[in-house]
Amino acid sequence: MKKTKVINSDISRVIAQMGHFDKLSIGDAGMPVPRTTEKIDLAVTNGVPSFMEVLNNVLEELAVQRIYLAEEIKTENPDMLAAIETRLPETPISFIPHTEMKQELNNCHAFIRTGEMTPYANILLESNVVF
Repeated sequence: MKKTKVINSDISRVIAQMGHFDKLSIGDAGMPVPRTTEKIDLAVTNGVPSFMEVLNNVLEELAVQRIYLAEEIKTENPDMLAAIETRLPETPISFIPHTEMKQELNNCHAFIRTGEMTPYANILLESNVVF
């Protein structure tokens, strides 16, 4: 059995396949995902698992050099923004319009759907190298 923190086989596979500058997205239950982007659906019920639980788990294995958040998170979900900034204090953040974020899902290796039910709880993680 796998010994590291990420034991979901689909998430583990996607992270293992990522290279420098590749993107992985994690988001709330309502984010529309393009049919061409792999969706790893973890949502069980309202809030389970939470966005932050999944983000924290993914960050155990994925080296991240930049994150992208919807501009709207600043006003519509400041508590989530604060939680993300606390978890990734040294990581540069690019704020983009939510409409652009939805388009960027076309360029992601996968989208991980959580049970999060708060607005704009979506993130694009840009991978870094580990050397």
